[in-house]
Amino acid sequence: MVDILHRVGIKTPSVDNVYQAITTIEGLSNWWTIDTKGDGAIGGVLEFRFPAGGFDMKVLELEPGKRVLWQVVDGPAEWIDTTVSWELKQSDEYVIVLFKHLGWTEPVEFMHHCSTKWATFLMSLKALVETGQGSPDPDSVRIGDWH
Repeated sequence: MVDILHRVGIKTPSVDNVYQAITTIEGLSNWWTIDTKGDGAIGGVLEFRFPAGGFDMKVLELEPGKRVLWQVVDGPAEWIDTTVSWELKQSDEYVIVLFKHLGWTEPVEFMHHCSTKWATFLMSLKALVETGQGSPDPDSVRIGDWH
């Protein structure tokens, strides 16, 4: 198994600002994709759609201000049964986000693409929390034919 790992610091006085951006439909649609819907409660399924396809994530854990865990239940074959983990902690004027997309079976080319896209979307999350304006899909950074 291989994993995608990222760390980003977001300048904000409250970890709750980041937590809300990754756990609410409004927050998610303002930095990841505008086509976001579903149920963000534990056991609920969040649906994320993009021009090239989409992903459904089952919410496994919500620890307010600290941790969020999703399991991919629908989407590309490489994503099925992988998990997406968000760990949050306040460090002075920053909230540190430790992002993990865990459980890839092998480092295929699509994984390389997804790692880069996760990084661009994490920068969109950072911009949303710090400035009020993210760059969700369809306005996200394009990196190739998979968008």
